[in-house]
Amino acid sequence: MTSTRSRGSESRLPVEFMEAESPGLRRFVLEYEFGLREVETALTNLRDEFQHIHEYNPIEHVSSRVKSPESLACKAARRGVPTELACIREAITDIAGVRVTCCMVRDVYRLAGLLTERESISVRKCKDYITDPKPNGYRSLHLVLDVSVRLSSGPIVVPVEVQFRTIAMDFWASLEHRIYYKYDGYVPQQALQDLRDAADTAAALDARMERLHLQLHGEELDDTELQVCGPGTITATVPASSFTAVRNLVAPTRETALSQLD
Repeated sequence: MTSTRSRGSESRLPVEFMEAESPGLRRFVLEYEFGLREVETALTNLRDEFQHIHEYNPIEHVSSRVKSPESLACKAARRGVPTELACIREAITDIAGVRVTCCMVRDVYRLAGLLTERESISVRKCKDYITDPKPNGYRSLHLVLDVSVRLSSGPIVVPVEVQFRTIAMDFWASLEHRIYYKYDGYVPQQALQDLRDAADTAAALDARMERLHLQLHGEELDDTELQVCGPGTITATVPASSFTAVRNLVAPTRETALSQLD
């Protein structure tokens, strides 16, 4: 739902937000755009490699954005963050965001492993809502990545949030957003229950389609759940049939990850 800004909050905004063309704000936004491009380039390279070499493309769709100054100022106000750019940089980590829609759950973890293997990228934070869904049923893998960007003045590190979803998860999240917007955030209890049920149905569809894919490719199935811990904060509990994908987060080497595509 789109937030609005009161006149009171406008009067407290720094010059950078009042003057859209101010050098300070232009540089601030550019740094996040550069970080975003690093992640987009990595994903594009992976998608092309999968498609042309391994004849399988686990990426269905990629979208990205950098928050507008107005949106950024509103979020800072909601969270009680001072609206100086240095404070916003420290406190808000989703200024630059990428959403990756994958075909199957195993692709989510496989791509996360390959993306975070790059020397210019490290994981600051991971929230796995696939293995531990939100109470409303929301499922997704959220990573906050520290992306190294080299400017003429020297290297900087820019946080970029990357959300990985399956097609089914993305479909559910899109409709959930529309429903909350329609009810202005106050959704009837029955509708909330229906949303949770629909999220479970979407998860069941993901599992069924993945099972079908594995059967068609002659891979063994095993629904035993495994606890797998990766580098940093990445932890996931997934069906063993998807274990090969998550294993890349435990000992991520490019050869191991790509061998799972053959």
